[in-house]
Amino acid sequence: TCSLCNIQLTEKVTSLGKDWHRPCLKCEKCKKTLNAGGHAEHEGKPYCNYPCYAALFGPKGRNAFLYIFCKECFFT
Repeated sequence: TCSLCNIQLTEKVTSLGKDWHRPCLKCEKCKKTLNAGGHAEHEGKPYCNYPCYAALFGPKGRNAFLYIFCKECFFT
């Protein structure tokens, strides 16, 4: 069954170790449909990388926008 709607799956998308109907795999915040593996996760729920995950769980403060656009600048 689908991880969101609990209805039997005929076609499925697997992401976060769970099976979903394609339209049910969407951002927890903005509800945008997501691609399997092309999104962020927080507490087992899918989020679009930007802007939702970055705004909700990313760094805050004066230089936070740099992290969103260039993680490599901070971690290389």
